Amino acid sequence: MSKVLLREYYELCEGGVCQDLLTEAEKRFVAEGGMILSGIMQKADTQNGNGRVYPARVLMREVENYKKLVKERRALGELDHPDDSVINLRNASHMVTDVWFEGKDVMGKVQVLNTPSGNILRSLVESGVKLGISSRGMGSVSESQGATVVEDDFQLICFDFVSEPSTPNAFMMREAKEFGDSNVFTKADKINRLLNDIIGDYK
Repeated sequence: MSKVLLREYYELCEGGVCQDLLTEAEKRFVAEGGMILSGIMQKADTQNGNGRVYPARVLMREVENYKKLVKERRALGELDHPDDSVINLRNASHMVTDVWFEGKDVMGKVQVLNTPSGNILRSLVESGVKLGISSRGMGSVSESQGATVVEDDFQLICFDFVSEPSTPNAFMMREAKEFGDSNVFTKADKINRLLNDIIGDYK
């Protein structure tokens, strides 16, 4: 079964900011002119509008793997979705600074970067544009009892901001094309994934 590019959309908090999620240091950063956006970034065990479901065990594993990129300040994303499995540095608009689970929801905080794409993102927020955040990942899917289930081979790549208005519920964009195995992850990332899988089996 071939892997495809999987993308999901969620709307952030009103105005892109959930004040109660910010630390005092983050509030100071915002007061000094920085921009941090926050809200729901993904959902587990929830059937999306197109019938796709991300099992909690798969999504939890990938969030744990993604936290390594967050810690190393490598969790970048783009403005708008490329039809690609590679993060284009020249199009980077933001960096995820925190990600965690609250029940079935994947929550996150995003720092808008001082880059050309980041400045466009900032202008959109300041103009009151309703923003959506979208996960991008590689994986295969299968059909089960009327739902499209994301398989264990799913790999979370990043979270992008999208130009389409979002709704409180997830809405989907169809995959533009299929991809084979690609070198999205470094050797260290792959080793980290294997270790997380082994550790997860013994929890």
